[in-house]
Amino acid sequence: MSIRNLDYLFKPKSVALIGASTRPLSVGSVIGRNLLRSRFGGPVMPVNPKHSDVGGVIAYPDVASLPVVPDLAVICTPPDTVPGIITDLGRRGTKAAVVITAGFGGDDPADERTRKQAILDAAKPHLMRIIGPNCLGILVPTIGLDASFSPAAPAPGKLAFVAQSGAIVTSIVDWADERGIGFSHLVSLGDMIDVDFGDMLDYLANDRKTSAILLYVEAITNARKFMSAARAAARMKPVIVVKAGRHAEGARAAASHTGALAGADDVYDAVFRRAGMLRVLTLSELFDAAEILSLAAKPRDDRLAIVSNGGGIAVLATDALIEEGGRLAELDPGTLERLDGVLPQTWPRANPIDMIGDAPGQRYADTLRIVLTDPNVDAVLVLNSPTAVAPGLDAAQAVIEAVAGHDGKLILTSWVGGTLANDARALFAKHGLSTHETPEQGVRAFMNLIRYQRAQENLMETPASRPTAFAPDRDSVRNMIDRVLAEDRSWLTEPEAKDVLAAYDIPAGRTELAVSVDDAVAAARRIGFPVAVKILSPDITHKSDVGGVALDLEDDAAVRKAGAVMLDTVEARRPEARIEGFTVQAMISRPQSFELIIGAHEDAQFGPVILFGHGGTAVEVIGDRSLGLPPLNMQLAHSLMQDTRVFKLLQGYRDVPAAHLDAIALTLIKVSQLVTDFAEIAEIDINPLLADNAGVMALDARIRVTHAAASAVDRLAVRPYPKELEGTVALRDGRTLLVRPIVPEDEPALREAFAMLTQEQVRQRFFIPMKTLTHMAAARFTQLDYDREMALVLTEPGSPGKAPIFGVVRISTDPDKDKAEYAIVIRPDVTGMGLGTHLMQRIIEYARSQGIGQIFGDVLRENATMLAICDRLGFERSVVEDDGGIVRVTLPLGFAQG
Repeated sequence: MSIRNLDYLFKPKSVALIGASTRPLSVGSVIGRNLLRSRFGGPVMPVNPKHSDVGGVIAYPDVASLPVVPDLAVICTPPDTVPGIITDLGRRGTKAAVVITAGFGGDDPADERTRKQAILDAAKPHLMRIIGPNCLGILVPTIGLDASFSPAAPAPGKLAFVAQSGAIVTSIVDWADERGIGFSHLVSLGDMIDVDFGDMLDYLANDRKTSAILLYVEAITNARKFMSAARAAARMKPVIVVKAGRHAEGARAAASHTGALAGADDVYDAVFRRAGMLRVLTLSELFDAAEILSLAAKPRDDRLAIVSNGGGIAVLATDALIEEGGRLAELDPGTLERLDGVLPQTWPRANPIDMIGDAPGQRYADTLRIVLTDPNVDAVLVLNSPTAVAPGLDAAQAVIEAVAGHDGKLILTSWVGGTLANDARALFAKHGLSTHETPEQGVRAFMNLIRYQRAQENLMETPASRPTAFAPDRDSVRNMIDRVLAEDRSWLTEPEAKDVLAAYDIPAGRTELAVSVDDAVAAARRIGFPVAVKILSPDITHKSDVGGVALDLEDDAAVRKAGAVMLDTVEARRPEARIEGFTVQAMISRPQSFELIIGAHEDAQFGPVILFGHGGTAVEVIGDRSLGLPPLNMQLAHSLMQDTRVFKLLQGYRDVPAAHLDAIALTLIKVSQLVTDFAEIAEIDINPLLADNAGVMALDARIRVTHAAASAVDRLAVRPYPKELEGTVALRDGRTLLVRPIVPEDEPALREAFAMLTQEQVRQRFFIPMKTLTHMAAARFTQLDYDREMALVLTEPGSPGKAPIFGVVRISTDPDKDKAEYAIVIRPDVTGMGLGTHLMQRIIEYARSQGIGQIFGDVLRENATMLAICDRLGFERSVVEDDGGIVRVTLPLGFAQG
């Protein structure tokens, strides 16, 4: 389930409180008080068999005796009673319940699971939605609903706050009340046996009273549902998240560099970035970010001007800006000249702009008006430290007057201090100016806005086509994995691992196996000197750590000596290890190359995660890496690289040329494809991967495999490209076209196809005249979540984005897959060939395979061709009221959702 019946939770017309109590300070008493004192307009019905009334309101002995069916039930009775109460409520027709009750656990985890499953089993036949158990409750201030035991009631507002922790919710209510912050929803999810973060994101994304969604996350359940919901919500409104437990130790020691580096918190970082969410570190930052994202002014870039009456606080702000990755604006010479006319001679003639400590309000106003006109300035942070000669409140008033009517640039303020600064902050808040207690907080809020904007731009960026196509040899990899698992091994040998890389067109140095020192000498002669010799053991993954690597061996004698020493050394350091011989490989000499690491590791929650970073033997010590979720495209791969320090080196410096960045990105895509294709691959390490201006070369590789518990596709947090939907269609003129799912790289071709449509086709498809398809619209049409949307394009074979598109059919489903809306358009030069019917049949077949309940669409009554296709395919017609000539066509697919 997802949003099914959530309106009964957050827009109920009646509420029953099961376990209402008259005992002071009991949970049932506090919730009853909150429900009855709130502005909720519907009936509140206490249920308690021992009392005739609760708080002066008639109480009922049980669910059966309630005079009306409650939309929402709030349950705070002992754990063993909850499943039975859920059953009784379901039979009455109740569709939602908040289970406040805790104590389902005890010492036996199996018993806890059994008890919670009993609640779900009782709810399922009635499609009842459950929040909790072990939660604070829910608050919807916009309708006056307080179904919680929060000690205070929040004001109505446009922020939604969702947390697993009830204590966090009560703290936020108290904190926000002091600052005048209001909420559309406050939801404590508790143990999340049913309604979880994914459900809440889906619901709140479409809630018109919610302008931003704030999350306090401890753990995510149902990774793919969360990713789909988060990606959809983040395209519609700001989603800001605080993740608790950032520094928790990993539960399992990792056997590879990738596993050691891919910490759980780094994975969450990758998840939030991929979804387009903004992650902040503290609850205070959460609300600062929500405030600044709600402001109308949006900076073009990260060039910040700092205006201050004190040098010290300006320096603090500057330090914070540089540490956060922002830039000080380089003031225009004309700006400097104009500032000379309003500032004391001792001002430093640079940004930050120190107006000197005696700056009165007029100096603030004059300076700010000048700075706001500078073309090199994207935003201004105005600072004030209290002085006896220039009241801070006067300066604040001057700032407000100076920026009145100036809507182009973002203004942030920080009046430092306590009592003396409070009135100024209140004045700024009243006039809608962003205000912060410290300069560092102001800078951080600004940079959070910049990061959010960049994340949104990345979501809409069109990825470049792959520079070269590659066709992996999946059969050879399948045979390799099956053989290794049949031999009861988990680690591939280095030659086997390099064979896997070769099957995916990843260059690797020539490597041979040798069972003895003599064999190693013979292999070296075949390969050609110089060579590297490494120990071969299924028990040793990091060979250099035990003296198992010898480099630059120039002749037979060097190989013999290295092999003998290596056997003795490894025997001494790892006597239990099984030694199967050596690997011998050619020494690769690329003097201006960089050592990188590319790998993949399976996270327990989010499945495979791709790692990129600075490689070599000191990889863990350097700790320079970034993580991303597969599948990858060129844009995502380059973004992954840019999040590391080594990326600056890869762009070249002094006499070292830039590395072939596209070759590195393509290697990331190939590794991503490998873990997408094979569920058995648990870990991959390519370290070092040499990269220079000529390309890449893998010197060492490790791959660990396990028996798969799920399919390769099912274990991914983001559904990959569904290649199985590819097919062909023969045209009447003898041409054969490809039908395949749309990909983000198709945007240029889609826009070209749109430009070829007649205005009548555009009007029939979009119901409004449109001359061009904008980048934003085209990006939205091409960047799909294949779990919720599908679009099939009719195209010539060739590289996506370059091959022309002749037609598109798409469906968009609701999160419950109950309904899907279709849309279709065919280029005018191929109409009349039956392609519209063919594409509709394909998308209907796909919808049936996904268990979608029905397909529908709105068609202009004059669009006889489309209506005829729908008639042939069995669609039913109905007239849309006040439609302006629109006919609703619907095709039931026969799936009962539940």
